[in-house]
Amino acid sequence: MLKALLFCCLMMTSVSFVFARSDATEIPEEVHRLFPTATRIGAAHTDINVTPVYQLQQLLGYVFESKDFVSFIGFSGKPVNVLIGLDIQGNFTDLVIKKHSEPIFLHGLGEQSLRDFIAQYKSHNVTERFVVGGNSHVGNNATYFDGVTKATVSVLVINDTIVTSALAVARAKLDGFVVPSKRIINPDFFEPLTFDQLIERGYIQKHTIYRSEVAGLPSEVIEAANTFANPQEFVFSEHYYGFLSLPIVGKNLLSTDEYVRLQESLKPGEVALLVINTQGFRFLSDEFTPQTAPEFFRLAQSAFTIDARDLDFYSFYDPRFSQPVPEFETIKVLKIKSQGGLSLDQEMDISISLPYSLRFFEQNEHLFTLSFLLPDALFMENPAAKTHVSVPLWQQLWQSRWLELSITLAYLLILSLLFAFQRKLMKLTRMVRVVRGASLLFVLFFIGIYAQGQLSVVNIYTLLLDLVDGFSIEVYLLDPVIFVLWSFVFLSLFIVGRGLYCGWLCPFGALQEIMAVVAQYLKIRQIRIKPAYHKYAQKIKYVVLVGLLATSFYSLTLAEKLAEIEPFKTSITLYFVRYWPFVLYALLLLGLSLKIHKVYCRYLCPLGAGLAILGRFPLITLLERREECGNPCQLCKQKKCGVDAIEQDGSIDYAECVQCFECVVTLDNPNLCKIDKYKKNKVPTRVKNFHPVRAE
Repeated sequence: MLKALLFCCLMMTSVSFVFARSDATEIPEEVHRLFPTATRIGAAHTDINVTPVYQLQQLLGYVFESKDFVSFIGFSGKPVNVLIGLDIQGNFTDLVIKKHSEPIFLHGLGEQSLRDFIAQYKSHNVTERFVVGGNSHVGNNATYFDGVTKATVSVLVINDTIVTSALAVARAKLDGFVVPSKRIINPDFFEPLTFDQLIERGYIQKHTIYRSEVAGLPSEVIEAANTFANPQEFVFSEHYYGFLSLPIVGKNLLSTDEYVRLQESLKPGEVALLVINTQGFRFLSDEFTPQTAPEFFRLAQSAFTIDARDLDFYSFYDPRFSQPVPEFETIKVLKIKSQGGLSLDQEMDISISLPYSLRFFEQNEHLFTLSFLLPDALFMENPAAKTHVSVPLWQQLWQSRWLELSITLAYLLILSLLFAFQRKLMKLTRMVRVVRGASLLFVLFFIGIYAQGQLSVVNIYTLLLDLVDGFSIEVYLLDPVIFVLWSFVFLSLFIVGRGLYCGWLCPFGALQEIMAVVAQYLKIRQIRIKPAYHKYAQKIKYVVLVGLLATSFYSLTLAEKLAEIEPFKTSITLYFVRYWPFVLYALLLLGLSLKIHKVYCRYLCPLGAGLAILGRFPLITLLERREECGNPCQLCKQKKCGVDAIEQDGSIDYAECVQCFECVVTLDNPNLCKIDKYKKNKVPTRVKNFHPVRAE
């Protein structure tokens, strides 16, 4: 006998093992990573797109993709899709990035930094309040995760994506997760009332179905009614419904011990409904199984059926009430789960279902429905719902970066005043040069390195693609400093031309100009490209721009890779902490800047090319010229203009000029300007905005 028993146990173990192994082989690798102990997966649910995961017959949790629940736009303009595992307690089992287009991870920091970030969610519960990159001294009721330097916007979007989608699944599939309602049960609303008084005030509903109601129904329904209840009785069925979760009902009907036991039997957000049958047709069949839904009972709200199941409250305890209640034949306490969708403060329908047969194999039911609305006095405004206002991510970012924005806006105001009053200020040679030097340092270290305000050609073709695919301004609001700079630059292009950005706002341009100053102090002689070659070399950046724009319409990912011709990400965004070929390329350009003034800006920069196209014909040409400029004087062209934006005839090429003001300062300083030497006996003539016709 013992041997036979052991043999059976071994056989059952072997079968279970084989069954588990055979199922496990059908589990996708990504799902197995999220639930390592899983032996099988169930069919995807039809109401929401989640897949249940099991260990034999035990539900472990759910697997789902964030794209099925949210579509928050990342810094790239595209949403991030995350595969998430959530166990039945609401804990993250693991997460996998399925798809993203965030350039900082694809072509900058690398994928590993992104994987490290999402790994922090593992084993944490979805109910926790996650703060990314926050100060842990702000409060104790939060979980603080390390952010990713240089990828603040991206990780905040990913955090919102993960938490919002996980909460949607938890509220739909897990016990105890409810959406904060605007109105909740008032826990302090109570007064001693009798059973009859509870009915009179609408706190308990009485549902009486009279024989007269049945008599007017089809014969099949009348026949079925007669089989369930005595046809001679005046009342066909009578029930009472009372939500014990309402303190004024539960505390008035139940003893103190019973009320406490009821609270212990319910999970957060669950509702208890007392159903009493006093006579006639009952809401339960004779074959009713405890902890299941009553066969002849229906609860609905807004045309949706709500699941109500037996709490099994009286299976081991006899009903005990603190006051007399009507004599009953059947009594049950039903449980409505938190995700059942029931709002007690809204109108609802409770129906008694009478089954009947139309034909031999065809079953139907007739519903005797009671519609009611519980009194407003039972409810109060939810303080949590009032204080919990969903603030869009872009607004959070603008609020958190108010100091950077304030300083940036102050600088833009100063810059605007400098350009507006430049004709009066240019006589102050020393002051202008001090302001120029301070501006270069400020733009490089604050706007570029600290505030990460380096504009890029990627912004241009992302905008063009958005205009084609559907424009959403929220994408651009995610980086407030970039948004403010682009808005300012776009307007300034049509007013004063490209030079305001390229000469006074571009961090990498400032870095190149600082390299020119370093070369001057080190007495490194700079090379001036011959005019013929210079004109051809200037066109390279336009070819690069057209190539990038064309590529972006074919493949945005490829265009972002090719945009690495810009050294901005390596030098400004990542501080040269990057894979060595990128660092070598950026250092090579800076090294060339020691010999050729702003070589990248003049010949390679696709962003500069785009700005030059828009700012080629500014409304206001502020840089003053004299009749003698260019003929005979060539001082500014040969000695003062480092970017060779002054033509042979002395006119300014605004498509190439960075408006450093060096030529205007020279013109307004008699100790620097040489025109008077050409005409000693003639008073210099000032011609504002002079643009002589170029000789063919």
